Amino acid sequence: MKKIFAGLFLTASFAFATAQTISFDKTTFDYGTVKAGSEGHRMFTVKNTGDKPLIISKVQASCGCTTPEWSQEPIMPGKTAQLKVGYDTKIVGPFAKIIEVYSNDPASSRSVINIKGTVEPAVTATVATDVAVAAPASAELSAKPAPATATKAERKRTK
Repeated sequence: MKKIFAGLFLTASFAFATAQTISFDKTTFDYGTVKAGSEGHRMFTVKNTGDKPLIISKVQASCGCTTPEWSQEPIMPGKTAQLKVGYDTKIVGPFAKIIEVYSNDPASSRSVINIKGTVEPAVTATVATDVAVAAPASAELSAKPAPATATKAERKRTK
């Protein structure tokens, strides 16, 4: 009986040791400071360091301003794939977003990668012109006095 349990344990440990394993070239991509409206796509490299095919089942961003794109094809052992992450650079100001990557890696079925940076407003050119507009010669200006309204103190005195 001990030999059967030992054999099952050995088989189970061997099966776990030969699993698919996800790894990333980096877990944080720092955009730095970018101009509003500039290219917001960046790439992460995903590698299967195990010896079975790695399947990325879902990639979910923390908000709608971040859009991930990935291949549905399995990543073969020792191979890499690209995970494209886009951030909406029309949103001005600092940002820090997380992207959750779900895979069939038994040790790390949910991995988290990050993007961060600052989007500064695009510089707009303003042209100052000195233009004087003259009133038409036939125009009459009339000033009507504003209607007088009694203050609270004046109303009290008249009562």
